[in-house]
Amino acid sequence: MAAGNRDQVNPTAFVAIQNLDKSFGNQKILKSITESFAEAKISVLLGPSGCGKTTTLRCIAGLERPSAGRVLLAGRTVYQDAPPIWVPPERRQVSMVFQSYAIWPHMTVSENVSLPLRAAGVPASKRVRDVGAALEMVGLHAFADRSVTQLSGGQQQRVALARCIVSESPVILMDEPLSNLDAKLRVAMRIEIRQLQRRLGRTILFVTHDQEEAMSIADRVYLYSEGTVIQNGPPKELYDNPATRYTAEFLGRANIISVFEWGMSQHGPEFRLPGGVVLPAAVDAPPAAGSMLCIRPEKWRLISPQAPGAILGRISDTTFVGDRTEYGIDTSFGHLIAVELNADVREPGDNVGLAIASREIKILAE
Repeated sequence: MAAGNRDQVNPTAFVAIQNLDKSFGNQKILKSITESFAEAKISVLLGPSGCGKTTTLRCIAGLERPSAGRVLLAGRTVYQDAPPIWVPPERRQVSMVFQSYAIWPHMTVSENVSLPLRAAGVPASKRVRDVGAALEMVGLHAFADRSVTQLSGGQQQRVALARCIVSESPVILMDEPLSNLDAKLRVAMRIEIRQLQRRLGRTILFVTHDQEEAMSIADRVYLYSEGTVIQNGPPKELYDNPATRYTAEFLGRANIISVFEWGMSQHGPEFRLPGGVVLPAAVDAPPAAGSMLCIRPEKWRLISPQAPGAILGRISDTTFVGDRTEYGIDTSFGHLIAVELNADVREPGDNVGLAIASREIKILAE
């Protein structure tokens, strides 16, 4: 787990940005970001619209010139403000998949895919072999001579992927590549991209605002907010151990408790909440001033309200979503959300008991 604004990049990183700034007029989009992205992994840049994730990608590709800082690809500096270094996009050995696919409507599938090879002066016989292999890999070999306007959105996205594959660029940049697809196709394409990356061993930087998409596809997630990286790490680590309220609430749902006291009893450390409720604590010292407690909805255990130590609550609403049931529960310390798999039948108005393990209560910075 790490925050974004450090001074040094990992010297073994395949893609890195150091103290990267980008402004448009008086608006600062990137604020001295320093991050390293591992080779042959999928790094997902996640955050809301306007937070700087796409601008980061475009600065790496050379489609935007940063205001300051440094960009490194495979250990080579491709941008630096002082002394000035600028390597143009066509010499950076990166491929990019855009949100709009960026394919030419007047060309066939194979003609679109062959464009990087034509630009590189690859002989025609090798172009035919390489394009055929790339189309086979994305399941479009039978569509090679078809106009791209006759393809579905998912098939057009595969054309864009095949074009990246055929170029053999070691780095592939993907800017919201699945946002124009329907929900079912998006899930299928996530799996395909993940499988392709494993087969090819390419380094992928993938931009999205969809936290479920990020969690399902990433080796490492970089969570952006207002031009900085708030936290980065493997998806499960960020979900299980958010450092801030922003991380906790962006990556899924969270019960946030801001009013509590830490204390010691004969049973050990505990958190004391309004209404006399006591939660077990896994920390032996009081959290810093302004800290909050975070409990994921699925971490609560629903038990009998008569069970020893049960926290009392009353169900206010229920939502059945197939494999689980989500409950809104009113308690003496506020309203919370709990999730139960294979749930018993519970109805609004029912009394319920709640229990939580100390290790499932996370402490968040202010």
